[in-house]
Amino acid sequence: MSRTGLQLRKFVILCHRWLGTVFCLLFLMWFLSGVVMMYWDYPLVGEHERLEHEKPLDPQSVRVTPMQAYAALGSSFPPDFVRMAVLDGRPLYRFQIGGSQSMVYADDASVQDEIPQDMSLRIASAWTGRPASAAKFEGMITQPDQWTVSGEFRRLRPLWKYSWPDGEEVYVSKVTGEVVQSTTRESRIGAYFGAIPHWLYFTPLRRNGRLWNKVVVWSSGIGAVTSLLGLVVGLWISLPIMRIPYTGPKRWHAILGLIFGLITCTWVFSGMLSMEPFDWQSGPDGEAQEAALRGSEWRAEAFAGKSPAQALVQAGGAKELELAFFAGEPVYLVDGAAPTLFDPDRVAELMTAASTPVRVAEARVVREYEPYYVARNHGRPLPVLFMRLADGSMFYVDLKTARIVQSYSSRSRWSRWLYHGLHSIDLPWLYRHRPAWDLFVLTLLLGGAALSVTSVMIAWQFLRRKIG
Repeated sequence: MSRTGLQLRKFVILCHRWLGTVFCLLFLMWFLSGVVMMYWDYPLVGEHERLEHEKPLDPQSVRVTPMQAYAALGSSFPPDFVRMAVLDGRPLYRFQIGGSQSMVYADDASVQDEIPQDMSLRIASAWTGRPASAAKFEGMITQPDQWTVSGEFRRLRPLWKYSWPDGEEVYVSKVTGEVVQSTTRESRIGAYFGAIPHWLYFTPLRRNGRLWNKVVVWSSGIGAVTSLLGLVVGLWISLPIMRIPYTGPKRWHAILGLIFGLITCTWVFSGMLSMEPFDWQSGPDGEAQEAALRGSEWRAEAFAGKSPAQALVQAGGAKELELAFFAGEPVYLVDGAAPTLFDPDRVAELMTAASTPVRVAEARVVREYEPYYVARNHGRPLPVLFMRLADGSMFYVDLKTARIVQSYSSRSRWSRWLYHGLHSIDLPWLYRHRPAWDLFVLTLLLGGAALSVTSVMIAWQFLRRKIG
C-alpha cells in the first residue's frame, strides 16, 4: 500500500475510534431499546382505545337534531368533522372547526364549555372502571410532562390528571372532556426501557421540538457515518490478508462488525429518516381527492331525512356516530365505519375525476397487506381501494370510510423502503409468517447490541490509556 493509502487508512481508523468512543453507549441503548419496542410501545390513546372505553349511545336520549345542535353554536363556519359520543353519561355532538372543538349536548342542545374538575373525575373514573373515591388528584397539567410532551397535546391543555393505587394514570382534557392519555405502571416501565431512550424522548429535550429534532438527526447521521467507517476499516484490514489481526475485544468487534456492520449502518441511517429530514419523504396531500370523496362541505340540514337517533336504532347500537359526507350525500359512520362498504367503482370514479388531467394507471381492491400497505399489528383497515396515477402517485382509500389512509408520491416511495423497510423490516411475507419476523429482527438487533458491547469495551480501554 502506498504512503498516501496508509495515511488515509490511519486517519479513517482514528476517526472511527474517536467517534465510536463517543457514540458507543448511544448505539447500545438504541439496539437494546429497539428490542423492547418490538413488543412495548409508547403509551397512546388512539382511536381503538378511545372507542373501547366509550359508553354506548342511547337512541332514546338523542333528542336534538344536527340542525339544532349546530345552530346552538352560533357559528358561521362549517365544521371539518362532526361526531356524537357519550360524555359523562350524556350524548354529545362534537364539532371540529379548524383547530378548536365545540360541544353541544344531544339531549337538550346546551353548550358545554370547559370541563369542571368534578366532571373530569367522573370521566376518568368511567374510563378506568374504578371508583372515583379511590382516585388521587395529581393536579392540573399546564406544561408538558413525560407522557404529554408531544405537540398534539398543546391544544388540549390544561389537563386534569388522576391516578389510582394500582398505578394507572389518566389525563382528561379541560378543553374537550376526553381522556387524551392513559398509562399504567407496566406501560410506563416499557416506555422507559423502550420508546423513551430509543427516540431520545426525554422531557427536557423533547419540550424543545426543534432542538430535539436536530439532536436526533445529527446523532443518528453521525452514527451512520461512524458505523460506515468501521465497516470500511474492517474490510480494509482483513480482506488483503484474509484474517483479523487482533485479539480480545478488538477481534470480536472486527468479526461482529463484518457480520452486522452493514445492517448497523443502514438501521441507524433509516432511524434518522424517521425525522423526515428530506422533503421527498412526504406523499401527495390528496386534498383534491379527499374533497371529491366528500363532495360537499358539511351541512346540518342534509341530515334531516334520517336523524341520528334513527341511525342508531338501525345500526343496532353504537358507541360513536360520525356525521359525514360521501359524494355530496350525508352518511353515518357507526363506530368508525359505514354499515356497508362504499362502492369501489364509485370511489374510483370520484378519485379519477379529482386527479384529472393526470391519468389513472391502475385501480384495484386490496384485501390483504402488500409491500406498500402493511401493518405489523394489523392496525390498518382492509379492504382498501388502491389507485396509481400516471405521475407515480399512489393512494389507498379505506372502503369502510371512503377516506385516504395511505399515499405516496413517486419520490416518497423511496421512504417506504429506506425508512420502514430498513428500520422496521416491515415486509409482508415476514409479517404473515410470524415468528419469522421476530426471529429475524431479534437476530439483527442482538447482533448490533453485541457489536456495541465490544465498542464499549474498546472505548473503556482506549480512555483508560489516554487518561492514565
